[in-house]
Amino acid sequence: MQQIIELIEFLTVERIIDIAIAICIIIVFKIFSGSISYFIIKLFKWDTKHKKDIKHSAFYNPLKIFITILGIYSAFLFLKKPLQFSDAVMQLVTMIFKIVSVIAFSIGLSKSFTTESVLIKKVVSKSKKPIEETTLNFILKVCRVLIYIIAIIIVISLLGVNLNGIIAGLGLGGVIITLAAQDTAKNLFGGLVIFLDKPFNVGDWIQMGEYEGTVEDITFRSTRIRTFENSVVNVPNATISDSSVINWSKMESRRYRFTLTLDLDTPLDKLNTVQQRISCMLKRHDNIIDDSIIVKFDTIGDNGINLLICSYTDSVDYMSYLEEKEKVNYKILQILKEENVKTAYDTKTVFINHSN
Repeated sequence: MQQIIELIEFLTVERIIDIAIAICIIIVFKIFSGSISYFIIKLFKWDTKHKKDIKHSAFYNPLKIFITILGIYSAFLFLKKPLQFSDAVMQLVTMIFKIVSVIAFSIGLSKSFTTESVLIKKVVSKSKKPIEETTLNFILKVCRVLIYIIAIIIVISLLGVNLNGIIAGLGLGGVIITLAAQDTAKNLFGGLVIFLDKPFNVGDWIQMGEYEGTVEDITFRSTRIRTFENSVVNVPNATISDSSVINWSKMESRRYRFTLTLDLDTPLDKLNTVQQRISCMLKRHDNIIDDSIIVKFDTIGDNGINLLICSYTDSVDYMSYLEEKEKVNYKILQILKEENVKTAYDTKTVFINHSN
C-alpha cells in the first residue's frame, strides 16, 4: 500500500505529461522511420526512380530499425530529468542503443556484399577483367564474415569485456582449439585451394571418385554437388583438394569411338567400300570434326573383321552427344544394309568325341 502511495505521489501531472510526450516521440519515430529511411537512401540513389528498388536496398530495413531505436533512446533522454533516471540506467540504455546501432549497420553493410547488390553489380560491370561467379561469391562471403567479426568485436568492447583477456585466453587455448578443429582448418584451406586453382565453378559438371554431378555451391567448408540421381552430396573441401577432379564442362570436343565387327566372309572390296562410305558420311555430318575421323581395318578377331571407327564431336553436352551418336549409328546401319554387309556375332564350335 505504501508503494502505491509513493507511486501516486511520484506520478505528478507534469511527469505524466512528460511520459505521454516520450511515448509520442517513440510513435512518431516509428511511423516516420520508413519515410526517413527512404529519404536518406534517396540522397545516395537520386537517379533511382522506382520506390521498390529503394525499399529493396540493403540499408532500408536496418535504417528503419535504427530510427525506431533512436526514437526510444531520445524518449529516455527526454525522461532522464523528469523521472530522475540514474547514471547507471542511462549508461545501460546508451550501451543498448550503441549495440543495436552496430548490429543494424553491420546487417546493412553485409547485405551490400551480395551478388544482388547494386553496388557490386556496378563494380563487376566496370571491371576490366571478367570476374567469375565462383570467385565473386567467395570474395563476398569473406567480406561478410569480416564484417560480422568486426561487429562482434565492437559489441564485446561496448559490453565492457576486456579484449586483452580474451586474446590471452585464446592464446592459452590455442593448442586445444587447433587439435579440435583440424578437420575444419583442412576444409578451409581446401576451399582456399579451390578458390585459387579454380578447378571448377558453380554450374560445372564434375566427377571425383564416386561422386559425379553439377556443382551447386562452394562454401568455406564444403562443396555441394547435385548428382544425376537428383540427390545432393556435400563433399568436404579437404577431400576435393586431395583428389583428382574431372571437369567434364571443360571439354571442347567429345570422342565417339567403337569397333564394328563384320562377318569374316565379307569381301575385301565390300570392306573397302564400307570404310569409304562411313568416312564420307562422318565428314558430311555437321557436328563431327573432320580432322579427327578415323575409319580403319583394325584387327582380325575370332568372330570377324574389326573395323575401328573414331571421331570427335563438338556436342559436348551429354544429351546432345547421345543424339549425335544415335544419328551416326543409324547411318552406319543404313550403309551396311545398302551394301549387304552383315555384322559378325559370337560363334562357338563344339567337337564331340564318339570314340567311346
